[in-house]
Amino acid sequence: MSDQHDRSGAARFAGRSLLGLGAVLVAGLVFAGVLILVMSAWPPLRDVDVGVVDSLNAAVSERPWAVTALQLVTDLGGAEAAWILLPVAVVWLLIRRLPRLAAYVAVTGLGAAVLNTGVKALVDRARPVVDTPLLETPAAGFPSGHAMGSTITYGVLLLVFLPVVPVRLRRSVTAGAVVLVAAIGLTRIALGVHYPSDVFAGWLLGMLWLTVTAVAFRSWRQEEGLGERPARERPAREGLAPEDRAALEPAPAHEAPLPAGWVAVAVLVTAGVMIWGAFVGLGLLMTDVLAPVRQVDMAVIEWFAQVRTQTLTPVVVAVSHLGSTIGIVLALLVAVPLALGLTRRWGPPLFLVVVTVGETALFLAISTVVGRQRPEVDPLSAALPPTSSFPSGHVAAAFATYGGIALLVLAWTRGRLAYLVLVVAVLAVVGVALARVYRGVHYPSDTLASLLFTAAWLAACWWAFRPGRGSPSAQDHAGPDTDQGARTPSPASAVRSER
Repeated sequence: MSDQHDRSGAARFAGRSLLGLGAVLVAGLVFAGVLILVMSAWPPLRDVDVGVVDSLNAAVSERPWAVTALQLVTDLGGAEAAWILLPVAVVWLLIRRLPRLAAYVAVTGLGAAVLNTGVKALVDRARPVVDTPLLETPAAGFPSGHAMGSTITYGVLLLVFLPVVPVRLRRSVTAGAVVLVAAIGLTRIALGVHYPSDVFAGWLLGMLWLTVTAVAFRSWRQEEGLGERPARERPAREGLAPEDRAALEPAPAHEAPLPAGWVAVAVLVTAGVMIWGAFVGLGLLMTDVLAPVRQVDMAVIEWFAQVRTQTLTPVVVAVSHLGSTIGIVLALLVAVPLALGLTRRWGPPLFLVVVTVGETALFLAISTVVGRQRPEVDPLSAALPPTSSFPSGHVAAAFATYGGIALLVLAWTRGRLAYLVLVVAVLAVVGVALARVYRGVHYPSDTLASLLFTAAWLAACWWAFRPGRGSPSAQDHAGPDTDQGARTPSPASAVRSER
């Protein structure tokens, strides 16, 4: 019976190996064929490429909403997205003491960048010339870096984190990743910056490199005896390292993100309404009643306008971007997964998200009612934001995001690092506030009001989430006679115990 089982297992292994080898060989041959046809400028392929690009560009360029949507999707496959997602994944895996997986992510990502650059330089294919250019892309066109990069970036993340996805959802998650990669590639054609053959080659080259590095990683694991089963016998649907499932688990600590449950939700809603009412009243007073405040505001604005210099202005504009939508989104893309990785709890990352999203909602709700006009000076901005001057959205967003990060670091770490992060957060918030006044887009009272209402919202969110639960400092304050929730192990000890 055992011999029969061994023979059937060997047969399945041999069959899967042959199928996998065949798929890789076919993909490699197809890529080589496309490469030869492109380099030889084969007329039929050229005609198809040009016809598809021209048709899609003509259909899209007359619809601004479509162009905006395509640009949002295409940005998900750009080098910027890869340089954020993959390094964050590497740090996250190092935090969880998974250096081999971290090395796999780093090597695959860096290798992809080198490979794409090398092939582009080798082929040096010009990009399409369309009637209505929608993007400026100076690099060579073959293969599509977005198509290849998104295939590798989201493929790597899928292979690494698939073990912690519930089995019933794995097909859906995989299908979602495939749809996203396909959509990114198609946007490059519709925006007129790549031919279909560029995108197709990018997909093929990305899949080939992903396969090569995955096989190399599994062989490495198998040689060190770290796999649950022989590496090549594990189905791809289990992920790259299913034996590391416990360490990959995002938040194994079983505690509610909101310790007070629906009471905390009610408190947050009540706090939001009260903050909105109080600062709408304050904004209307500053706009229509308090003349001395307006005089001081204008005097400060005029002074800043007089001290502008060509050297200082670019620095101020750069600092102002720390509170822009892009700056805040980038900060959250880094901070949220790292908070989850370090604390192994859902409370801290959700705290950051709710603080920032709630602050944005409050800012929009307050500014819509107040409607204060912007200062009457040169704003040093190509286009003023459509919202009113009161309060400052940039300052509020910076305080909510960087202040929230600093509070978490103070709660979860000790020593100089915590105070260094606090100093950096304070400098960032103060810098954004001064930059908005310097640029002439906000009065000083706008920035002060932003600091006040965001501080109140931060306090409400901290009470609701209590994201310091389980931290070393919380355990020290709790003492030996605490309940089970207060004795939650630290992130490092949790990883050791699960492994």
